[in-house]
Amino acid sequence: MHLVRRVIVVGAFLGLGVMAGLVIAGKLSLTSDGGAGQQTASTQSPAPIGAPTLNGPLPDLSLVAEQAIKASANISSTQYIQRRDPWAEMFGQRGDYIEPSQSLGSGVIVSADGYVLTNNHVVGDERGAVRNEIKVALPGGREYEAKVIGADEPTDLALLKIDATGLTPIAWGDSSTLRVAEWVLAIGNPYQFNQSVSLGIVSALGRSEQAFVDFIQTDAAINPGNSGGALVNARGELVGINSQIFTQTGGYQGIGFAVPSNLARAVMDDFIKFGQVRRGAINGLIRLQAITADQARNANLATVPGIFVGNLYRNSAADRAGFRPNDLIVSVEGTEVIDTTAFFRLVAARPIGSTVKVDVVRRGKRITLDAPVEQMAR
Repeated sequence: MHLVRRVIVVGAFLGLGVMAGLVIAGKLSLTSDGGAGQQTASTQSPAPIGAPTLNGPLPDLSLVAEQAIKASANISSTQYIQRRDPWAEMFGQRGDYIEPSQSLGSGVIVSADGYVLTNNHVVGDERGAVRNEIKVALPGGREYEAKVIGADEPTDLALLKIDATGLTPIAWGDSSTLRVAEWVLAIGNPYQFNQSVSLGIVSALGRSEQAFVDFIQTDAAINPGNSGGALVNARGELVGINSQIFTQTGGYQGIGFAVPSNLARAVMDDFIKFGQVRRGAINGLIRLQAITADQARNANLATVPGIFVGNLYRNSAADRAGFRPNDLIVSVEGTEVIDTTAFFRLVAARPIGSTVKVDVVRRGKRITLDAPVEQMAR
């Protein structure tokens, strides 16, 4: 029997029947107070908690969890969808009606003045449109209406703003320093069980499931409702935003994925400054194709793998930089590239307005081009 690999979005739409047989306590009541406050994030983060003390074979992470829970949030979003009932129309009755569709997920408080980071799919529908009503519930029961500052489908991140001050933000960690087998905590709202904590390790790094994200893989329990919650290291620092799971049952199977905190912080900064994510690109390159070393040799291009340039637009940034059809792109800023995803990600990370050094092989000779980095065309 062939197993079908399905990576599903954690932020499942939880209906009334999802929790059959279970009693859900502490159901949130919706309020209408709130609104968008001043859109300026605090530049200071709280100091991380000290290294955990060992108590037997496992570290004691209770203090880390207690602090991280203070920065957790529950997020509910509602979309009102117009439906048609053909049976009602057959009997001469009005067949259109409005049906609410709700999504439940998690979020992370990232500033004292009300910025909350979450997943795009928690606040957006299947078409990518932002939902009509978004509410954020904080530890202690306070609830606010939220304004979407920015949402980005490629990274599955969204930034919300609530009208609140004096919040307890989480400390930012450096996701580039993570190591495989390092302890991490996943914090969120699985199946509406508020502020739940699960313990696991970093299972792998650099899982390139999407064009602009190198996911962190973890075995910390992540379930529907954990979307947008924090992945925290043993020092209490935010190292990831939980986003997806691999499952064949619909629930936890030990393989979860989180967006690295370094990427999440850069995306958040773009949301605050520009209202959208600005990605760098070498505009004008078209028909790019990854080829192997054997394919390059057979085409008399090179003896190494790379990205084959099928064509480019005249007078584009790529044209002015000196790219030519049939070039083989082999590295960006000294980093070898063997697939288009890696190429786009490396260029996208460069500041717009800067230049990037790209090595290409042309007629058997390796040359370096200085290409201008422009905003990626939408």
